[in-house]
Amino acid sequence: MELGKSYEEISLGDKATFTKTVTEADVVMFAGISGDFNPVHINSEYAKTTQFKERIAHGPLTLSLIAPVIGMILPGLGSILLDIQARFQCPVRIGDTITAEAEVSEKLAKNKFVRFKIRFTNQEGVEVITGSVLVLPPSKD
Repeated sequence: MELGKSYEEISLGDKATFTKTVTEADVVMFAGISGDFNPVHINSEYAKTTQFKERIAHGPLTLSLIAPVIGMILPGLGSILLDIQARFQCPVRIGDTITAEAEVSEKLAKNKFVRFKIRFTNQEGVEVITGSVLVLPPSKD
C-alpha cells in the first residue's frame, strides 16, 4: 500500500476530481444507512407536492462524494478529514451526474494541514455544493 501525497508534496492549486451518477439504489441505501427517510427523498408522490416536483438525493449523500477525492486521490491514502464546511446550492436529482472537485487553497505549516476549496457540479455545470475541507495528509516520516 502506497500512502498519498505528504504535506511537502502538495502544492497550492493542485486539483483532483471524482464523478458519479446518483442512482435510485444510492438514495435508498443512504436512507437506510443514515436513518433519514424524509419523504422528499423516498416517496415520489409526496415529492411531487414539493418545490422540487420530484425526489431529490440527500445533501450529505452528495457531499460524501468528496471522500474518494480526499481519501483516494489527493492527498490520497492515509489522509484524515478534520473539518468540512458546505453550502448546498441546488438539489441533486436521481440520475444527475455529479463531479466533486477539490483544489488546494491553503497550506498550514504549523500543523501540516491542507485546506481545499471544494465544488460539486452536475452534468449541466451547475454548482450544487460549494465549501471547503481541512485535511491532515499522510506523513511519510
